[in-house]
Amino acid sequence: MRETTSTGHVALVTGANQGIGAATARALAARGVAVLCAYLRPPHSTQGTQGTGQADAPDPYHAARSTDGEEVTAEIRRAGGRAEAFEADLRDPAVPERLFDLAEDRLGPVDILVNNASGWVQDTFTPDPADRFGRPLRPVTAETWSRQFSVDAMAPALLIGELARRHRARGADWGRIVGLTSGGELGFPGEVSYGAAKAAQTDYTLSAAAELAELGITANVVRPPVTDTGWVTDEVRRFVAASATHFHVADPAEVAKTIVFLASDEAALITGNVITLR
Repeated sequence: MRETTSTGHVALVTGANQGIGAATARALAARGVAVLCAYLRPPHSTQGTQGTGQADAPDPYHAARSTDGEEVTAEIRRAGGRAEAFEADLRDPAVPERLFDLAEDRLGPVDILVNNASGWVQDTFTPDPADRFGRPLRPVTAETWSRQFSVDAMAPALLIGELARRHRARGADWGRIVGLTSGGELGFPGEVSYGAAKAAQTDYTLSAAAELAELGITANVVRPPVTDTGWVTDEVRRFVAASATHFHVADPAEVAKTIVFLASDEAALITGNVITLR
């Protein structure tokens, strides 16, 4: 990441302590965007990588999600960028307003919103104890639904609403919203609440594209390919290689390039789309 001249834009990126969120924060900062990195580290887990219950087996995905967001912002600052980190639980409906207040106080008004965070939980309607990759499954419950929808659907909706309200109040005429989605035509078997919450976020984002166009705001959704954020194993890579619809196992930085493009001046005419990366 190289030092660049400030663009005057300010981005709020959720889930920005690891994976696609961290890569997006770095890439935006490299283009001169000031970035508020919002994140939440999960509770300590001793679960094995493949859900075997072996307490002594490290879980790379959990370890990645446990990264302190301050590490990302420190890296951005060392490269000459502007960034702040804030740990907050997006399940709290008061958090979106707090994040915008913090960003405005420390960096300036937010005009780029990247809804990347996920309350990912793997739940299912089947009685199966594990998925094809050996990861443990949980039955759908009110708790799994609430955990998933509060982070992946409610929070993005409130964040979009907060962006729109402040944008109109200050008479701004440029804005970018990018959401992250997953799933397919038949939902997301094995991760049913995750897929459903992402579908809800997609609907919110596409509605924003229509409703906020007059304010100069574009809104798009990116559907990444299988992306190695710490959970991809050799078995997952073999699955992708044999698939007719999955072409690559992507690095988070590759996905971030598309997100950053959608948040640029060059993408002014791209709005109301779900962009599938393969």
